[in-house]
Amino acid sequence: MVAIDGPAGAGKSAVSRRVAAELGVPFIDSGMFYRAVAWLGLEEGVASDDVVRLVEIATRPRLRIAGEKIFFEDRDLTADIHRPEINDNLSAISQVAAVREAINRRQRRLAESGVVMAGRDIGTVVFPDTPHKFFLTASLDERVRRRLAQKERRGEQADADEMEREIADRDVADSTRLVAPLKPAPDAVIIDTDGLDLDQVVAKILEQIRR
Repeated sequence: MVAIDGPAGAGKSAVSRRVAAELGVPFIDSGMFYRAVAWLGLEEGVASDDVVRLVEIATRPRLRIAGEKIFFEDRDLTADIHRPEINDNLSAISQVAAVREAINRRQRRLAESGVVMAGRDIGTVVFPDTPHKFFLTASLDERVRRRLAQKERRGEQADADEMEREIADRDVADSTRLVAPLKPAPDAVIIDTDGLDLDQVVAKILEQIRR
């Protein structure tokens, strides 16, 4: 089990995907569950403080990850969960302790046979006992640049100033929440990815794991 945490835009998903491929294990983006709950809640008119309904959504057996896609029943939600309209709900929902615990249980089951999992509290809360913990960081400017490039690859429009505000606000929300705040695990290897390309970051992580 490899845990890779870090703030928005630090490169967790791209790095984790490559590390998983090198190790021959699945890659799981833990944020997909939170986004799916936020999307389904918005679609079904569930308030972001309706804990009972949100936990019911988070525990639905037919909400499942398959590869890098997430489904509810027979619907592929992968594109929907990245819609900008869920962002306000996402921060609020991610702070609900009961929702986080429900999602943590799902993530632990997925990891029973070994995975690389990216998130914000994987090394501190979900898998605190794994020996392989990494925390990726990058400057705000670099993270904005990466997110804009990601949007461009998807054919989406984005404003740099708006993106900077969005990431900065998410940083504050993630690092100051009372439940599972964003922070490195005490024994995590911290990697500043400014000035490093994808291959270099992946190589650093693989070297540490194989050591």
